[in-house]
Amino acid sequence: MTFAFIVTLAVRYLLVVLFFPFSALDKTLNFAGAVGQAQQVFKARPMALALIAIGLAVEILMPLGILTGVADRLAAFIMAGYCAMTALLFKQFWAPGDFWAHGESKGRDLFWDFLKNFSLAGGFLLITVGLNGTGLHAFLSDPLASTHPYTTH
Repeated sequence: MTFAFIVTLAVRYLLVVLFFPFSALDKTLNFAGAVGQAQQVFKARPMALALIAIGLAVEILMPLGILTGVADRLAAFIMAGYCAMTALLFKQFWAPGDFWAHGESKGRDLFWDFLKNFSLAGGFLLITVGLNGTGLHAFLSDPLASTHPYTTH
């Protein structure tokens, strides 16, 4: 293994470590709690169950694609969308109405989680389109192609 390989793998793992293994493991071990949280947004239990199951699949499969380089652009694109959607659905900092209140504020706490999700989405989009945007054409031309992250150029 080369130094570049190790650094590339480490950087990619830093992007996905929140999801795989931690969030995926939490959803697995506390499935009922995750479904309960989803029901706060989607009242129908079958919808909440389906969304948690889909989320669990995304949190396992997409990080594996990013780490291995298999369809990593598509996996990163899906992860970016997942982060954005979870921010909009579950980190609604505007909903508590206490964002500007002095002292503790649920709205401000949610705001930082909201921003974290969108920051992660930006990191995933860097894998999708590249640092200078040149990967966008490659992604649109062949979404299942790899960026070949572990090859030296």
